[in-house]
Amino acid sequence: MKDRLQAILDEATQNIQDSDALDKLNDVRVSFLGKKGKLTSVLKGMKDVAAEDRPKVGQMVNETREKIEQYLEETKVRLERAIREHQMKEEVIDVTLPAKRARVGHRHPNTIALEEVERIFIGMGYEVVEGPEVEYDMYNFEKLNIPANHPAKDEQDTFYINKDIVLRTQTSPVQARVMEEGKLPIRMIAPGRVFRSDEVDATHSPSFHQIEGLVVDRNITFADLKGTLEEFAKELFGEETRTKFRPHHFPFTEPSAEVDVTCFKCGGSGCRFCKGSGWIEILGCGMVHPHVLEMCGIDPDEYTGFAFGVGLERIALLKYEIDDMRLLYENDDRFLKQF
Repeated sequence: MKDRLQAILDEATQNIQDSDALDKLNDVRVSFLGKKGKLTSVLKGMKDVAAEDRPKVGQMVNETREKIEQYLEETKVRLERAIREHQMKEEVIDVTLPAKRARVGHRHPNTIALEEVERIFIGMGYEVVEGPEVEYDMYNFEKLNIPANHPAKDEQDTFYINKDIVLRTQTSPVQARVMEEGKLPIRMIAPGRVFRSDEVDATHSPSFHQIEGLVVDRNITFADLKGTLEEFAKELFGEETRTKFRPHHFPFTEPSAEVDVTCFKCGGSGCRFCKGSGWIEILGCGMVHPHVLEMCGIDPDEYTGFAFGVGLERIALLKYEIDDMRLLYENDDRFLKQF
């Protein structure tokens, strides 16, 4: 049996060496390893081998098969390489090769929304100002009229580095720093990343972005605030957009309001997107509290101002009709490549 298997191996090796084309190589494979192949016929004859010799003979047959298959594969690779090299020499341009497409990056939906908001306010004469993300408690809370015992300072809501330093919960500290410089009048927006101790879900994240605006000058009134935000809403959501101001409370401003805009899906008639109300809440605002002006070195009897704050993710979710905030941060290419 050993001599027979060696003869089959030698014959197969010679036939493989003589093959100069892939179809001939396949004929050799069928001749030796096919259903009616020479090595397969040996396997079929195993029933005539003594029971005690079958394991040894079976191992010899398998080793012979592995050697033939290995040599067949090596020869196939060599023939394919030779064919390709010949083809490359014959053709100036090989149109059968797949092209390499360069993947070009593009802006994230948050970036698109931010650039749109910045464009609107820069067009109104505002300056874009940035500040530190790791902030003093004094600027993040105290100078914004949020006293030591205020609920917002609870560790369940705020990330504390130590008792005096926090991860900023809003970008309003940038406004306080600018007011302290005393360069009046002020027209600014402060975009940036902020942090709050929130559980991750469809509408919350421990890290997100805010855009807060501030105007301080002589004779600034609530009418100026309303006119500014109405113009902003029309530029962002469409010329037909209307705004609604609802009384609210913020420590930083007095009086304060929440701002709604007419639903840009139904035009205010009521739909699933606006939950049938016809209105969508977009931001909070108000007149800068006189005590805040005093703490930042500005005379509230001579100067007044207004402030507002909007979540960048909220703008992106509304503008592009995204129903889950987590999509913005999961880096799913199927989602991001739509923008």
